[in-house]
Amino acid sequence: MAKILIVDDEREFVDMLALRLEKSGGYEVVRGYDGEEGLKLAEEQMPDLVVLDIMMPKMDGNELIRRLKKNEKTQNIPIIVLTASTAPSTVDKFLALGAIDFIMKPFEPPELMDKIKQALVPAQN
Repeated sequence: MAKILIVDDEREFVDMLALRLEKSGGYEVVRGYDGEEGLKLAEEQMPDLVVLDIMMPKMDGNELIRRLKKNEKTQNIPIIVLTASTAPSTVDKFLALGAIDFIMKPFEPPELMDKIKQALVPAQN
């Protein structure tokens, strides 16, 4: 069973998404509510995928991606970014930092589920 770390400061959103992933996707979900907690959980739990928001307290998503990719232990964990920004330069920045994909907020849950499945294909082989 693949383990997914969700990091977002909107607790209700994280809980709703975690429930959907656990029930319909059969995933194990780890929940983080700010960037610092997300970094700590990624290092401790070694998830198969990280789904994170950019705008968060304590450490934003950009810095979290930088630190995950700089850390030898976590550098190969795929990252999907959740963002409200539609600016192409912002999206390019996420990808340049090392994210493998992004999804614009608001989004439809099936769209995110599809991206998660695509991201995890190598991890499940």
